[in-house]
Amino acid sequence: MQHESVWLATADRRAHPPIEGRLAIDIVVVGAGITGLTTALLAQQEGAHVAVLEARRVGSGTTGGTTGKVTSQHGLIYADLVGRHGFDTARRYAQANEAGLERVGTLIDEHGLDCGFTRAPAFVYSRSDEMAHEIAAEAQQAAALGLPARLNRDTGLPFDAPVAIRFDEQAHLHAGRYLTGLAKAFTDAGGQIFEGSRVTGVDDIGDSAVEVTVEGHVVRAERCVVATLLPIGLIGGCFARTTPARSYGLAVRLQGEAPTTMTITADSPTYSTRPWPDAGPNGLIVVGHGHAVGADVDTTEQYSALERWARATFDVEAIDYRWSAQDYATTDRLPYVGRVPLRPRVLVATGFAKWGLTNGTAAAMMLTDLLAERESPWLPAFDVGRIGDVGSVIETAKANLGNTVDFVKDRLTGSTPTCTHLGCGLHWNPAETSWDCPCHGSRFTEQGEVIEGPAVRPLDLS
Repeated sequence: MQHESVWLATADRRAHPPIEGRLAIDIVVVGAGITGLTTALLAQQEGAHVAVLEARRVGSGTTGGTTGKVTSQHGLIYADLVGRHGFDTARRYAQANEAGLERVGTLIDEHGLDCGFTRAPAFVYSRSDEMAHEIAAEAQQAAALGLPARLNRDTGLPFDAPVAIRFDEQAHLHAGRYLTGLAKAFTDAGGQIFEGSRVTGVDDIGDSAVEVTVEGHVVRAERCVVATLLPIGLIGGCFARTTPARSYGLAVRLQGEAPTTMTITADSPTYSTRPWPDAGPNGLIVVGHGHAVGADVDTTEQYSALERWARATFDVEAIDYRWSAQDYATTDRLPYVGRVPLRPRVLVATGFAKWGLTNGTAAAMMLTDLLAERESPWLPAFDVGRIGDVGSVIETAKANLGNTVDFVKDRLTGSTPTCTHLGCGLHWNPAETSWDCPCHGSRFTEQGEVIEGPAVRPLDLS
């Protein structure tokens, strides 16, 4: 079994050089995942000169560890969004994600990308009759919002689901090959990608430019898009309004044919499945057992628990790959996309809550509209400066209080290394051999190098 994302292990990724010296450009995009590369490609196609800066390699972050579902079916979300934000805002979110799904298909067709894009129904289901009312309400609201949703129990899984919602005409793909294709389309259009180029600062230069620092090198641009899963440093204050979580994935070969549908449980713990075409009709991707980053859990056990569920549910022949990935969720369940308050030349996108292939593509479409000074019909739902509903404010306050308690406790005991973002004590993650921050999700290698999160400086482990 390989401890690596199946998508990155089986994609032919082209290397790009690190940046050197100074560069002047129209738009600089920080982060080469789904949001960054799609934004860069769309803006480049519209005539801008664009450069992408990536700390590691194209797709090495969350997009490279995704489940690979391209769907507007995001668990039980739409009834909650209507209740929290009203029908119009929920409809904007729904329309944006359906448009993101369709744009992925369009980009694949336009550029001839060989990434296994396959249409399939997506289900959310429960194995408990007690969820019947909630799932019925979700199906009703999703359909009212214009989504292809209906109640249907035929999930394709090897057990009966008492209640389930089916979304038609959804899709799955090979995320690594899709990103590789986007990167090639972008550079073929004249764009530049610099890998191994970790951004350490984004500074406004008067009212006319942004200066991005990359370990001594400088990029000056008219505008900067920060597409790093969570904005680095303190940009937009997004770190204080999102919560990080990790999930675990397995690429499995079954004795018999795998379900051709995509599924996710409404129950806890969450289990998500989709076909793995590279392994033939017997291939299956299984994802689940999420938890807060840096939580006091046995991370090695999360893999074991996921494997136990897979073997109890399916006739498993072999497990070829295992990996984990991270994402951030906002407390009011809507991502943040758009201009940073008081910094109109800096744009961000974050808080996709593990649904980044559609959310990230929709975000790229909105960001491209902003860069071109066009109106976007969905953008009001994703306002970066919003405070949120009362419940969200309370949840954010609780999360921040917990972070403060952890910070003070770790400072008093001095028991662990501290995060270079805001000084929270780190927890050791034995499954990934990393130091993880429970406050804002920064992660570091055993040697102290930054892996992901808002931190930009390595640990001092001397």
